Amino acid sequence: MRFPILSTLLLGGVNAAAYGKPPVNDAPQVEKRSLDQIYKAALKEGGTVTLWSGGDERNQGDGLKTAFESAFPGMTLNLTVDLSKYHDGNIDQQLANKNVYVDSILLQTAHDFPRWKKQGVLLKYAPAGLDKIYPDFKDGDAAYYGYLGVGWQFIWNHDKWKGKNIQEFTDFLRPEFKGKLVLTYPNDDDAVLFAFDLIIEKYGNKWFEDLLKQKPRWVRGAATPATLIADPKSLYIASFTSAIGLGQQSGPLNFTFPKKGQHVTWAQTAAILKDAPHPEGAKLLHNFLLTKDFQKANGFWSLRSDVPAPSGQPKFVDVPGSDPLAFRDFMLDRPKVERLRFWFEDKLGTAQGLSPLIDGL
Repeated sequence: MRFPILSTLLLGGVNAAAYGKPPVNDAPQVEKRSLDQIYKAALKEGGTVTLWSGGDERNQGDGLKTAFESAFPGMTLNLTVDLSKYHDGNIDQQLANKNVYVDSILLQTAHDFPRWKKQGVLLKYAPAGLDKIYPDFKDGDAAYYGYLGVGWQFIWNHDKWKGKNIQEFTDFLRPEFKGKLVLTYPNDDDAVLFAFDLIIEKYGNKWFEDLLKQKPRWVRGAATPATLIADPKSLYIASFTSAIGLGQQSGPLNFTFPKKGQHVTWAQTAAILKDAPHPEGAKLLHNFLLTKDFQKANGFWSLRSDVPAPSGQPKFVDVPGSDPLAFRDFMLDRPKVERLRFWFEDKLGTAQGLSPLIDGL
């Protein structure tokens, strides 16, 4: 989920005409069939759906694959997890080559979807349950929509840390955390970049200068900090650039959110490509994603207004200290994103290490 974009910058300027003009009569398809009827149509089509999902660990899609294939015997979900910033460029390449072989996309790169809609390459399709998705998180023509609310958390290992609670971004500057923080490169993940932008906006550059004096370990991938913090053999105690979900934690990790500082939440976005080779399979998947059962069990916030948040948490639109639409607006301002990325690259250097999907962490 995790959660950017040389390939997009290189390929994003491809003219919509390269993909053909959208048809004049392009009203959204509104699903009226039952889930069982869609399931039968998907089986008749071949029983396959190919999904590209944004994330930074290969196993991040295992739960979805298992749940989908268990719910629909005979269906195969061909799932590829990679960084959203790499998926989007490869999707652009498929579109440019008129060789689309992906059906469905679930990505963090919110700025891509309005562009793809304008180019006429997304299927305007309203799955059952789309009417329950909060209005601000869905396209008016059903070309794309949020399906999952996520956000960065303050995370620490309570087996390693028995001191004063972490409540604010300034707490990470305490002397006891020197050499024991692990953070994702902000110049390698736009959602992390936005987090640093919000923090510095509130606390100033001095906060970042003091953070560097803490000698944090910088890593690729937003899942990596939580992995290292959970490892009893590592020195690392805490991070604010990772997420472990909102449910009751059974392991050594605790989480919270800042009391005063602004923190990042966003809607992971879903769409079906218009030229998807398995449109019925893709429709089945998207109807499944918006079911109450999946929305309740996804581990984070539901984007359905009629599904409660995990126990003890506010609904996604009511999370204090966070504007879940702000990340989308940030992503749409590509000049600002690029300026910030280079500013942090100047301070930290380019992100070092293998892709988090293959680095063994």
